[in-house]
Amino acid sequence: MIPRYAIYYAPREVHPLSQMASAWLGRDAFTNQSFERPVLPGLEGINLDQLTQDARQYGFHATLKAPFELHPEQDEVGLLLAFKALTTRHAPFQADIQVAALGPFLAFVLAMDSPQMQALHTDCVVALDGFRAPLSDFDLNRRLHAGISPRHESQLREFGYPYIFDDFRFHMTLTERIPDQARRVQVLAVLQDHFQAFAGPHKFETLAVFKQGARDEPFTILDLQSLTGPSL
Repeated sequence: MIPRYAIYYAPREVHPLSQMASAWLGRDAFTNQSFERPVLPGLEGINLDQLTQDARQYGFHATLKAPFELHPEQDEVGLLLAFKALTTRHAPFQADIQVAALGPFLAFVLAMDSPQMQALHTDCVVALDGFRAPLSDFDLNRRLHAGISPRHESQLREFGYPYIFDDFRFHMTLTERIPDQARRVQVLAVLQDHFQAFAGPHKFETLAVFKQGARDEPFTILDLQSLTGPSL
């Protein structure tokens, strides 16, 4: 079994958003503890386990550097040291978030572009790429068979993930795909109401390394660090 690592934004375990979102997903990525979800009016008859299946496996997060296996010449200790050094280059910042549709998914997204988040994402992708093993033929072909543009293919081959840099869209996923538009609108209204207290300014002050022991196991938080860089 080969573990995978990812660099994700996640609020602290004690943050109310982290607690409420973990309860919605049914699992806490800090402890790997399962939860019984809250009963939300308006979602009667919907299979919530199915609605949150993949998001629950990954834990509440936003991807800054997508999951990767370690390069054979690197190790976990070195990754964590480089990760901690990266967090000293970025200061905490504030940006507005909201629950919205992102294509067929529902997620917390940025209400407007954030240069600080873009810079943090770019640094994660580039500075830590030396720790990433080359994509396996399976992972490469899986992406190519899904159909991507030449630019996305170039980014996939160079950095292991197609949707980076100008294609990066910050999102903290709350659901699976909801192809039916009426159902998507229904669930969106419920989640916007449920998470209403968190719509608006959000302070981004942490960054996390998530680890997956094997492909069929859930991701858990290996390390979480504060952003301690100088304010501009």
